[in-house]
Amino acid sequence: MLRKMRQIMILCAVIVLFLTGCSQPQEPNEIVIGVAWPFETSNNLFDEGIDLAVQQINSSGGVAGRELRLLKADDGSQLSKGIAIAESFAENKEVQAVIGHDNSFISIPASTIYNNAGLVMLSPASTAPDLTKNGYKYIFRDIPSDDEIARQLAIYLSKQGFQRMVIYYSDDSYGTGLANSFEDQARAQGIMIVDRFDYYTGPEDLKRLQKRWQAFGVDGVFIAKKMPEGGQFIFDAGQAGIKEPFIAGDALDSPLLSKIGGKAAEGTIIGSEFNPYLDRPEVKKFVTDFLAEYHEMPSSDAASGYDAVKMLATAIGHSDLHNRSTVAKGLMNLGSWPGVTGLHKFNEKGDDIGDLVVLEKLHDGKFEYIEK
Repeated sequence: MLRKMRQIMILCAVIVLFLTGCSQPQEPNEIVIGVAWPFETSNNLFDEGIDLAVQQINSSGGVAGRELRLLKADDGSQLSKGIAIAESFAENKEVQAVIGHDNSFISIPASTIYNNAGLVMLSPASTAPDLTKNGYKYIFRDIPSDDEIARQLAIYLSKQGFQRMVIYYSDDSYGTGLANSFEDQARAQGIMIVDRFDYYTGPEDLKRLQKRWQAFGVDGVFIAKKMPEGGQFIFDAGQAGIKEPFIAGDALDSPLLSKIGGKAAEGTIIGSEFNPYLDRPEVKKFVTDFLAEYHEMPSSDAASGYDAVKMLATAIGHSDLHNRSTVAKGLMNLGSWPGVTGLHKFNEKGDDIGDLVVLEKLHDGKFEYIEK
């Protein structure tokens, strides 16, 4: 009887040890970051920027000794696709964090899905103020918001003597958000917005509008549109004989601006977030590495995407790999983090409040950077 009892006790101990071992979470073999972006239709070297960051991270030992892998999904700039991707990332427990989306009208509703899942979303493109208005714990952006871009543009334009302007915008989260921000900031700098419009039928329609603007003494046109529509508007405005300077947010910071806008785009002033000619070690190394890998200068999208990967990799490396919700704390604990687009720092809302805005002007088909 005693022998039988010992056998039972040993068997129970083995079972307990087995169950305890099974209950221990397995260490992930790799670190996965989801990326939601319109890769096919609106890349602008973003893909190259994030790939370069992953290549450098993995060649230096990866994240916490594990290889970093990007799980890419193309949302096609479509809300339904973007929401479906957000849901799939939220359900995929391998995904430690998400980079995306490009469009604010997708990232804003998707943010609720990510936040409810305790999954960090870091956007390198969505500038609409509404992205962070809910104060979600897991939603961040590593670029300046429309409010900050508009503020610095308005200060510069006021110093240049601009007094009366019109706004052309898109009727979506990005367009209305940037238009509203610029109107508020312009007013604060003593610049009057005499007209706003979101639609025109062609050059003839613009000629009609120009006559009205001339009566108000308009001296500039602010564009809150993305490419290619923003570039097409500039081209059409040139055909209509509109010669007032064009000013825009970072969505027009693209080589396509000169190609689509043509001669009319010359002199366009852009508020963006990356100057590849700054004499900072992070910038110089990034530009050198990018040129060596892809044989062309990096865009602002490439730089913002690169910074997003590097920041998330650092935050994940200091988080609990079995609890992806801890990545948010890792991002907040980065403090002032030197990236290629500038010194990043997140506030409690997830906005990047670092000094990131750069101003540039298109000259001879290339952007020249303006001293603020």
